[in-house]
Amino acid sequence: MFARQIARPQARRMAQGTKVLSPEAHNALQSRSSTCRVGKGVRFNSTQTGQSSETKNDNSSSSSKPSSGRISSTAAVVMAGGTLTGLLGYYLGDQNGSKRGEYYNPQISANSPSGLNENYGSVDDFQKAIQELRDTFGGEDEGKVSNDAEILEVHGFSENDYHPGSSPTVVVFPASTDDVVKIVKIANKYKMPVVPYSGATSLEGHFRAPSVGSICVDVSNMDKILEIHEADSDIVCQPGIRWMDINAILKKKGVPLFFPIDPAPGATIGGMMSTGCSGTNAVRYGTAKAEWFLNATVVLPNGEVIKTRRRSRKSSAGFDTTKLFIGAEGTLGIITEVTIRLAPLLPTNVAVVQFPDVRRATEAVVEVMNQGVGIQCVELCDDDFMRSTNLYGMSQRKWPEKDSLFFKFQGPTPNALNETAKIVKAIAEKHGGTGFQLAKTEKEATDLWADRKNALYSGLALVEGSRGWSTDVCVPVSRLPELVYETKKDIQQTGIVSTIVGHVGDGNFHALLLFKNEKELEVIRGLVHRMVERAIALDGTCTGEHGVGIGKKEYLYDELGAGTVELMKTVKRAIDPHNLFNPGKLYPAEPHPDSNRPSH
Repeated sequence: MFARQIARPQARRMAQGTKVLSPEAHNALQSRSSTCRVGKGVRFNSTQTGQSSETKNDNSSSSSKPSSGRISSTAAVVMAGGTLTGLLGYYLGDQNGSKRGEYYNPQISANSPSGLNENYGSVDDFQKAIQELRDTFGGEDEGKVSNDAEILEVHGFSENDYHPGSSPTVVVFPASTDDVVKIVKIANKYKMPVVPYSGATSLEGHFRAPSVGSICVDVSNMDKILEIHEADSDIVCQPGIRWMDINAILKKKGVPLFFPIDPAPGATIGGMMSTGCSGTNAVRYGTAKAEWFLNATVVLPNGEVIKTRRRSRKSSAGFDTTKLFIGAEGTLGIITEVTIRLAPLLPTNVAVVQFPDVRRATEAVVEVMNQGVGIQCVELCDDDFMRSTNLYGMSQRKWPEKDSLFFKFQGPTPNALNETAKIVKAIAEKHGGTGFQLAKTEKEATDLWADRKNALYSGLALVEGSRGWSTDVCVPVSRLPELVYETKKDIQQTGIVSTIVGHVGDGNFHALLLFKNEKELEVIRGLVHRMVERAIALDGTCTGEHGVGIGKKEYLYDELGAGTVELMKTVKRAIDPHNLFNPGKLYPAEPHPDSNRPSH
């Protein structure tokens, strides 16, 4: 009963008394089923497959294909080219044709700091909702509904961040789009907030429950690949499957394709899409906001199911409604199926080179990228990171403790890889690079890249017994040296120990800030705040790939301007007038007049 979910708090209790989880404990805390299942009835071939049996059996026809005939009222709002004023004036709620005016009271949002509804059901309403969930999905023994204290704690707390924990009122484990629809209908009936939950690797408090309580919708059981279309280079999958498991399944089946978006190892497709994530491969393949998510089946806040578009590689038919849900952080809909593009799996090799400083390393990267050579990844690791790698003791070598670049080359043939390495080496040396090392074997390449991927645990080796706050910002590549220099100077003046790792090819860098007590933690909060302000002043962003959540929403007015933020809120109010979906995330409170920046 709930074995997978209970494993997480047990691991956390095992780790109590220590300042940081070991890799093993962290894996246990975030434990998932060891394998992800390919759905029953799925046809796998190299040309084209039909719908899976699971999709065919879905009672909501729009979860398997766009609705034919009359378009539902909510879908019409999302897809039509009308004005946003029209969105506010008309609620297109249920299938009975209810008008928005019957639901939406603008005075409610006007009295809240964010301008969104903050009035929800009573405690009695929530208890009725829980009972109806049990009546619908079965009791505790059925494994779909739980308010067990340990389960609730896991779903409202994270070892990955330092935002206040807040547990949901009840956790539900759906297995299908139909299940999610039933949950959302009950939430609407009792005006109970809904918080989606998947991989739990987020760093900005994305799945914290609001203070009034909530239904946590844990999609970890929706972890199947439903269809594989090798000839089309895409798959249809559920939101709870991890990107690493997708690639492992494709490799096992002999499919020479992979999904290239690579955030944290435990990240799931639903969470990746919802946060607009990316990773080390972004310099070559872009982010989640590129064309990697072709379409999505989404349950809207009124319980209606839409599919954002068909499976063709491109379309110019109306709004790109798929992107409406990318980066929306679960505030506009719950994703239940996704079609994702795949890329050819090409040979790679790894090289490392040291530089006198960050500026010259960055200048070398700019010139390398402008040559158009096959670069899959290029990572900047500062001198403190290289020192921490030596202290950690897991590396196969002793590194020079200098600012360094880790390159991953990509090409169709060994000759192509060698040609790229030759060009990169020459450019690196031109900018003061030394000690250029190119892996001679596949194992050596894996070992070299492992030193970069061990960033968290090697960084923690700098201060025994410490914990680490990981944050990220992003600026235009040419401004990265200035940002890193000013940030490192600020960190040094506070006495905080840190490491910096940057996806230097796209101007994104991460700082791991170490602390052992509350006093140091407060110093770090100030450092993060100044880092973000510095990035925005350099025409950058408060977050390159971690998302906004509760941790960085205060910066959106400064970064985007009031007009853009209000446009986001207009869309939110139109689709979710009751603010039921993931309240408290993404949309900031209105700033004081003296802190406003003009709209861009």
